[in-house]
Amino acid sequence: MRHPVSPVVPADLADLDAALVALPTVLLHDHLDGGLRPATIVDLAAAAGHTLPTTDPDALGRWFVEAAGSGSLPRYLETFVHTLAVMQTADGLRRVAREAVLDLAADGVVYAEERYAPEQHQVGGLTLQQVVDAVGAGLAEGEAQARADGHEIRVVQVLSAMRQADRSGEIAALALANRDAGVVGFDIAGPEQGFGPSRHAAAFRAVRDASFPATVHAGEDGGLDSVAEALHVAGAVRLGHGVRLADDVHAGPDGTWRLGVLAHWVRDRRVPLEVCPSSNVQTGAASSVADHPVTLLRRAGFEVTVNTDNRLQSGTSLSREHGLLVREAGWTFDDVVDVTLTAARNAFLHDDERRALVDRIVRPAATPGTARPGRHRA
Repeated sequence: MRHPVSPVVPADLADLDAALVALPTVLLHDHLDGGLRPATIVDLAAAAGHTLPTTDPDALGRWFVEAAGSGSLPRYLETFVHTLAVMQTADGLRRVAREAVLDLAADGVVYAEERYAPEQHQVGGLTLQQVVDAVGAGLAEGEAQARADGHEIRVVQVLSAMRQADRSGEIAALALANRDAGVVGFDIAGPEQGFGPSRHAAAFRAVRDASFPATVHAGEDGGLDSVAEALHVAGAVRLGHGVRLADDVHAGPDGTWRLGVLAHWVRDRRVPLEVCPSSNVQTGAASSVADHPVTLLRRAGFEVTVNTDNRLQSGTSLSREHGLLVREAGWTFDDVVDVTLTAARNAFLHDDERRALVDRIVRPAATPGTARPGRHRA
């Protein structure tokens, strides 16, 4: 769905940030344990007796961004030692979830899927169900507080199993047991290389047989084989990241696109990509936002969505990710609206709920006089 935009004028960019926050947006790939407030980490770490690199919240926030920006996915993942350490009690989980909702609402997000791995929150003795219940309580509290502040937002859960562990069957069963209690999807996360979806085939078969959707981290640290396995072994209906599909896409001199077999499969079946630009640059999956494969994939006709991945480690928000693509990759406000609509259409919701979400985005986006920098389509 396209919307008319105004021609580019320099003054438009001054209004870009406000326009992006004002647009109701949808976030499909955001990790709960990667979105904590630094001040909250300091508070909870003191109570837990956990030692941090620094107890100054501003300095700690900078440390996370710098440590995560090494260009290595394994090094990036090491930063989670500190966030997971403070998410081992029901109170800690509830606080983190509540604050995540409030931070997303303040950024203009109206629907988000928060993913996390319940198995990583049991050091303090919580059962898997207690972890899910605590997160659910925090999300509900956040929604209620946001509503009282004038922001309507819905946040649901996607449960991840760790690829390098052997508990995916438990997590799949947990997700299915809570499908009517705010859990909308199943995922595997962690290092791609050496830990493919085939290790968890039984778990994916269980959710598929129960008509429950799965998304898989693939095509970030791993290549095209990882994407193929996510699709054909796991039966993923969305791809977490998926940027390595660009290796199978080539632009022709006449403006056409030459796609390989796998790229055609993904594009022809409209499999959505949960792309996270800043995070991909940090982990080495992309060299820069300006040259990020997301723009090539979008131009080639793939179902692209834009996401945050880990707001703390990337020092980012969804509106910031959109702004970076406008400022550095030649996107327009209209492009942002389009990828937001793509996200809404591919949320793990029922069709009537997705249609209502799309309508909520289209109405303000089509309002006359809305600041819309640019005409060029990415």
